[in-house]
Amino acid sequence: MEDLFAPPDATWQRVSPRLATARRLSALLTLLVLSGVAVAALVVFNLDGWAVVVAVVALALGAWQWWFIGRVVRRWGYAEQAEELYITRGALVRVLVAVPYGRMQYVDVNAGPLDRALGIATVTLHTASPGTTAVIPGLPALEAARLRDRLTELGEARAAGL
Repeated sequence: MEDLFAPPDATWQRVSPRLATARRLSALLTLLVLSGVAVAALVVFNLDGWAVVVAVVALALGAWQWWFIGRVVRRWGYAEQAEELYITRGALVRVLVAVPYGRMQYVDVNAGPLDRALGIATVTLHTASPGTTAVIPGLPALEAARLRDRLTELGEARAAGL
């Protein structure tokens, strides 16, 4: 089964572990906001007896998210081949996408405030078909710029619409 998701004659380039940090911080912020709402609801509706249950559920959910985000980030990878870019991802459902360089329309790079603080960016490859858009998050900034430039050159060399 592993061969089904292996790039031909190449090894996967993995994304930065800083992506896990960014996603964990985002998940922590979301969990804190939801916990605040839950505490406010407990106080407003005078349900003090449920506080322990809410705290245990919040801690369990936070621990699961921390662990799962690590697994998901470790699965992201890409491999540059002569004619295609392969991208793999997924912890529960594994996905392998092969994007021919000649099918790319354009490449963009973006980074939110947290990404910029951690020095990572996301490279997105757009093709003529909206269903085959490929995303590589969590690339170090220099690698994102290098990959953007390389993909643009390869797309132009293969008469794509870049």
